Amino acid sequence: MDMKLSGKAALVTGASMGIGRAIAKALAAEGARVCIAARRRNLLDELAAEISTAGGHAPHIVEIDIMPVGAPVLLANAATKGLGHVDIVVNSAGGSKPAIRLDAPEEEWEQAMTLNFVRLRQLTHALLPGMIERKWGRVINISGKSEPERMFAATASKAAVHAWSKGLSREVGQYGITVNSIPPGRIMSEQIRRKYSEAFRAEQSAREIPVGRYGEPEELATLAVYLASPLAGYITGAVMPVDGGLRRYIF
Repeated sequence: MDMKLSGKAALVTGASMGIGRAIAKALAAEGARVCIAARRRNLLDELAAEISTAGGHAPHIVEIDIMPVGAPVLLANAATKGLGHVDIVVNSAGGSKPAIRLDAPEEEWEQAMTLNFVRLRQLTHALLPGMIERKWGRVINISGKSEPERMFAATASKAAVHAWSKGLSREVGQYGITVNSIPPGRIMSEQIRRKYSEAFRAEQSAREIPVGRYGEPEELATLAVYLASPLAGYITGAVMPVDGGLRRYIF
């Protein structure tokens, strides 16, 4: 299927590994010009070489840590300068830590909210004026489940992403801009391999995941590319899990 993305300009954060990397490659394969951003320059250089070798437009690279104050605006400006403008932003940078204690210091909450929600929101808002001016845009947030099993600071931040995204979608729909979130299930990544042993992954797959396995980044990237395309113009404000049926919730 032609996703009609040829010539579109996309910024992908967290592009050095895993889901962000797969999305950047998939967008480039569809003809989009991409700006890839992350902290590890060597991995961004490797990704850029892969995209170019595969026949895609040479990516614009921004090596950046999104956490410092002012980093989202710096990244938005760098991406706009490198691409000319930004039609699509894929917010894939983020992270999670073990369950938080009742007496956890405020810094632990602030860090999780800043990384997973505040910086994402600031980057998107820095890019929205250009999208509004051109009467077209796509915002895709790689989020996470917002249904708490325990008290995870990251879970609260992902819930904030979903609520903000829904509200934003109602504000910018009139300008041809859509805003959607994709909460990954168990998608294979550097972090997954580090946190969960092969034996645990096999046991959980058999016990909890209806399709019987962990997913691959490319399987989520397929949905992200579709949501980024003009074909998905009537989908907005949605939260669309890619999890092999892991979640038990009906809403």
